Amino acid sequence: MSKRKIQLQTNNIMKQFLLILRNKTAFLLPIACSLLLPFTMIAQVKERQAGDTTYYKTLIPEEKQGLLKNMSMIANMRFAMRNEFEDGDYKHTRFTTEQFRLEIKGKVHDKVYFRFRDRYTRAQEPQSVDGISRSTDLAFIRVDLSKKWSISAGKMCADWGAYEFDYNPIDIYEYSDIIEYADNFLSGVGFSYVANSKNQFTFQILDSRTKTFDELYGEQPKHTESKAPLALVGNWRGSLFEGKFNTIWSYAVHTEAKNTFMQYIALGNQLKMGKLTAEYDFKLSDEDLDRTTIVSETVPDNLYAFALENTLYIGHWLHLYYRASPKINLAFVVMMDIAKWKDTDLDPQKTSDDIRTAWGFVPTIEYYPFKDLNLRVYANWVGRSYDYSDYAKTRFGAVDHDTGRFSIGFVTPLGIF
Repeated sequence: MSKRKIQLQTNNIMKQFLLILRNKTAFLLPIACSLLLPFTMIAQVKERQAGDTTYYKTLIPEEKQGLLKNMSMIANMRFAMRNEFEDGDYKHTRFTTEQFRLEIKGKVHDKVYFRFRDRYTRAQEPQSVDGISRSTDLAFIRVDLSKKWSISAGKMCADWGAYEFDYNPIDIYEYSDIIEYADNFLSGVGFSYVANSKNQFTFQILDSRTKTFDELYGEQPKHTESKAPLALVGNWRGSLFEGKFNTIWSYAVHTEAKNTFMQYIALGNQLKMGKLTAEYDFKLSDEDLDRTTIVSETVPDNLYAFALENTLYIGHWLHLYYRASPKINLAFVVMMDIAKWKDTDLDPQKTSDDIRTAWGFVPTIEYYPFKDLNLRVYANWVGRSYDYSDYAKTRFGAVDHDTGRFSIGFVTPLGIF
């Protein structure tokens, strides 16, 4: 379009607009705006040609775009059709998003990293101690002090140790009791020391809980809240025999109340034998106050309406997986969780420390359809059996029961960028 034609069109538009104003006809105002639209577009085209980018700035400034190469966004997903059973009776079938945790992590400086992960399959309730939502797994930064030392601060994964807990949560189809009932993501600071390629040590100082003492333990007849409810965690990751045997061992002590503690030991061991890998975890949680809560939940509130003392939890977890081919993986998990009540004073009718033994069996077949994408389709059975002691049955009315579910679904840590 020539400049002369543009000028003539513009003059005609202006004449029509002045005519509308002169007649003062309010309902014609939208028509006037539509007549002015071509003039506005022509003006914007001219501005573009003149090099003015006011209307076309990128969302991320150019000087920051180079940082994207060091950023990752991951949608950690597990979705399945579940067929559920109780005591051998079929209950129902449903589709469910078992896990969805959106993760953003990256490098923002030569020595500074960040990581954020939020779980969308958990209620977003701000916690009374650390003030952050319980759905938020991770929200921390890491600063590399040297090639061997680094420090992290924020809400992070408590380095409890053992292989079960070290996996991405989407990879665990059913957790053992100790991990299922624990506060696994806590606020604090952590230090890491990489001694060499075969040994790494971490030490953390964390809040021992995300809720207040009263919220967790109720009105306690003997205990008062600690002024410094902290957890100290030490961890060793080792690699021996040219990487064929690996360890994740840890020890943690929690201050739960005044002169009241919880001690936790986790010994994770991995043995690689070609296509077959075996992992065995031993876990022990000795609790002056029942933090895991299984024993306290077994006892009716009309007997003792508060968290009990002197409980002990022992866990055995065995994971075998055999990579039959690049596309087929066979896995089998068996677990045993033991709950004991060691108290000798509270209940005069107490005849045994044993409360409950829980078993778990998870045979799984996984199929990887793509070579260049970490996505797998799976089918598995998750069977659980809960066996109570005669003392728990007689005194507290506990009843043995079984649960099971057959699932078909997919798992992927889907990399968005």
